[in-house]
Amino acid sequence: MRIAVFGTGAVGGYFGGRLAQAGEDVVFIARGEHLRAMLTHGLQVDSIKGDFVVKPVQATDDPAKAGIADVVLVGAKAWQVPEAAEAMRPLVGPETFILPLQNGLEAPAQLAAVLGDQHVLGGLCGLYCYVAGLGHIRHAGTEPFVKFGEMDKRPSQRVEQLRETFIRAGVNAEIPPDIQVALWMKFLFIAVWSGLGAVTGAPVGIWRSLPETRQMAEQGLREIVAVARARDITLPKDAMGTTMAMFDGLSPQSTTSMQRDVMEGRPSELEAQIGAVVRFGQEADVATPLHTFIYHSLLPMELRARGQLQFPE
Repeated sequence: MRIAVFGTGAVGGYFGGRLAQAGEDVVFIARGEHLRAMLTHGLQVDSIKGDFVVKPVQATDDPAKAGIADVVLVGAKAWQVPEAAEAMRPLVGPETFILPLQNGLEAPAQLAAVLGDQHVLGGLCGLYCYVAGLGHIRHAGTEPFVKFGEMDKRPSQRVEQLRETFIRAGVNAEIPPDIQVALWMKFLFIAVWSGLGAVTGAPVGIWRSLPETRQMAEQGLREIVAVARARDITLPKDAMGTTMAMFDGLSPQSTTSMQRDVMEGRPSELEAQIGAVVRFGQEADVATPLHTFIYHSLLPMELRARGQLQFPE
């Protein structure tokens, strides 16, 4: 398969790197000094599952030069997806399909609005990974996985072919019975973790241990479950218990990428995660007081990070 990775940050760099290491035909869409470092030194991935370097690496900042791909992995941040959808047009031919791996729920619809429903899968991933330097990705924790499927839940040859491609690369890949439910379960987990982590400034080991913040987490889960129900998404009956158990199983120092972005003054996925809960709740007439409080509390820092508001740190 000809695989284009649009957005060679932590997620795109790791999964694209694994696919390239396994011999797949992978081209990375990257920018600036990160791109130049990859072209000069290769893509370096340090991983708890074994370090490796992809060299030489196919990489460019011009999607038109990359040509049409069989599949496009979208590794951009959630807030970058609408712009990315326009930029990736040269990668998309009649048979191309697109796998978004962002946190949040809206990337498939945003991609489909620009590129067409027939090209877009639903997808999600899990791993603790970050950009350690130019051309350098570090996978520091969690067994990496990807889950994906057709948005209408039908079986398809292209989804099965992609699953087999990931498995050959040593990546745990799964096709859930209902990708919408899988997306909401990931959203339930990441939105509550991101919101609590960002508003408290504390790693998961702290907020899950204090009765007051643990109660906030439970309230946050209840709000999202109620919103999902109002949108006709049937989550498992034990969704809340399963998610709390996942929080309890995390390394105590763990944080989310949204939390780290907020704390370090960078643009974050606030709108795609916490803001989405608030918006979906308003649309369905479901109260989301905790998420509304967190969203409003973090909004000034988000606007400052985006240059839309100025005040001293």
